[in-house]
Amino acid sequence: QVQLVESGGGLVQAGGSLRLSCAASARTFSDYCMGWFRQAPGKEREFVAYISRGGGITYYADSVKGRFTISRVNAMKTVYLQMNRLKPEDTAVYYCAAARRVSDYAVATEYDYWGQGTQVTVSS
Repeated sequence: QVQLVESGGGLVQAGGSLRLSCAASARTFSDYCMGWFRQAPGKEREFVAYISRGGGITYYADSVKGRFTISRVNAMKTVYLQMNRLKPEDTAVYYCAAARRVSDYAVATEYDYWGQGTQVTVSS
């Protein structure tokens, strides 16, 4: 069983930055690939970013590419999402997710464990 706890959300003006953190309770964090997803009110949960177990492979949604960076520190059992040049359309609850392996990193059902989410609100 893996517990995930996100933090770092908040209210920021358009153009600003936030860094989200996701702390994991897994015995061996490096066994898990990690993803960030988000869900805006009235919308489906959507993929944001993915990082492989060792951190060497990352993928991003087109909407955040070049603005967001996913990273991990396995010794700290933590994954991060650095969000720069934020836009009002980035407003959502952000969730981190973990899985030992995924066939499609962008599909939410591929992930076995989820955090409770952290709210990010970007004002215009």
